[in-house]
Amino acid sequence: RGLASSAHRPAEDSWLKSLFVRKVDPRKDAHSNLLAKRETSSLYKLQFHNVKPECLEAYNKLCQEVLPKIHEEKHYPCALVGTWNTWYGEQDQAVHLWRYEGGYPALNEVMSKLRQNKEFTEFRKERGNMLLSRKNQLLLEFSFWNEPVPRNGPNIYELRSYQLRPGTMIEWGNYWARAIRFRQDSNEAVGGFFSQIGQLYMVHHLWAYKDLQTREDIRNAAWHKPGWDELVYYTVPLIQEMESRIMIPLKISPLQ
Repeated sequence: RGLASSAHRPAEDSWLKSLFVRKVDPRKDAHSNLLAKRETSSLYKLQFHNVKPECLEAYNKLCQEVLPKIHEEKHYPCALVGTWNTWYGEQDQAVHLWRYEGGYPALNEVMSKLRQNKEFTEFRKERGNMLLSRKNQLLLEFSFWNEPVPRNGPNIYELRSYQLRPGTMIEWGNYWARAIRFRQDSNEAVGGFFSQIGQLYMVHHLWAYKDLQTREDIRNAAWHKPGWDELVYYTVPLIQEMESRIMIPLKISPLQ
């Protein structure tokens, strides 16, 4: 009897476990296709460079000499969306946002051509001597956010970065598809992105303000709009960590 009972137990355990396995609907598309502007959406690269404090001025000067050549050269299917120094947040930090028209093939083409560019190779070598650390992420843009386009300044920019709980990206997108309408009255919404490679389940919202006081006034005004508080209430539990950077654009940045 003991042997018979033992023989049936694995089958029983397997059946019980199957009751608690979450079934995936095969008709659902990948999150990136559901949330992005289109399946062939532009690909974005977000770079964070932590610069040696004594080298920040030289680093900025070097970037202002070299990066526009890549941005303006039609040979490269990419564009510099914005480039900044972090003002409040992590200090002595540079942030660069690039767009690759045509997705991953365009990224591969640019990287391949740059490896053969002697000036860029020398630039990377000189730049590397100025850095403490660096990281990047590949991103897609949310379908319901504005396309980031050049704008006149002077402005300050806020990059709000959210580390979401795994599995909650669709929920975030559903809530923010409604929430974004509360934050467009003053044209402060620049772009919204979610990560594909690098740190995953990351969301970045990019905002522009005339100054810190204008930022405070706009954010406070949102709380007086019916429905904003409810959307915040439902999105906060989706977040594991969040960070805010206030950034100042370099002279070469299309976002001024």
